[in-house]
Amino acid sequence: MDSFIQITNQSQGRDRFFRATQYACMLLRYLVENKPGAQKVAMKLKQVESNMSSGRKLFRLGNFVHALKASKASMQILDPIPRCCLTAANLNRVFYFVCDTVLWARSVGVVSGISKETWLYRATKCYYYSLLLNILTNIYEISWRMEKEAKERKQQASDTITAESDQDLKILSVLPKGFENFLFLLFLSFRNHPPLLLDTVKNVCDLLSPLDRLEIYSTNQGVIGICGLVSSIVGILTVANPSLKIKHLT
Repeated sequence: MDSFIQITNQSQGRDRFFRATQYACMLLRYLVENKPGAQKVAMKLKQVESNMSSGRKLFRLGNFVHALKASKASMQILDPIPRCCLTAANLNRVFYFVCDTVLWARSVGVVSGISKETWLYRATKCYYYSLLLNILTNIYEISWRMEKEAKERKQQASDTITAESDQDLKILSVLPKGFENFLFLLFLSFRNHPPLLLDTVKNVCDLLSPLDRLEIYSTNQGVIGICGLVSSIVGILTVANPSLKIKHLT
């Protein structure tokens, strides 16, 4: 209960709960909309989904300031590849939040005479580029972790094999040849660094929505709903337990 109160006291935590509800409604609506007699339920789910989306826009007002601050912080990273990727990703998030604010202002009637489709396309583009850059950072950090794990395993090769390494070798022995080193090191990297695994899963799940909106890779609302729900749950976990939030290479 204390964890729930702590999460809901934060705007980011409330946004995560609203987001999880939004995508859960999207998934349920996809599952029931074609069933006979479920039209009213589908309409109610769609309405709740729309309300959750509108509520999230309120929580995101002013988030471009946090994105600017994150851009400044990412410029202090010593490694040039994460520094460039994360700085560019955060700048795209700034533009995304600006577009999102314009769309919110249009929806409540504060501004008029602007094209919703144009600004929605711009927002989606910025969100898409931000996710791509974050995934590139994830790939770089995964490769770095795998290389580090490989070096550590070589150093341990001459030492006495422990019970844990025995178990690791059993896992390695059942993997198909050609992929054994890659998959084994990938497994070790994720096992030893759960925040990297969670961040990668979240970014990949989030990517499907802009891919569909930009018509780069079309999918259905069910897939987008379940991926958005998984991403939201990961977001809730990182808010509830900050130690699960990824800390990029410095």
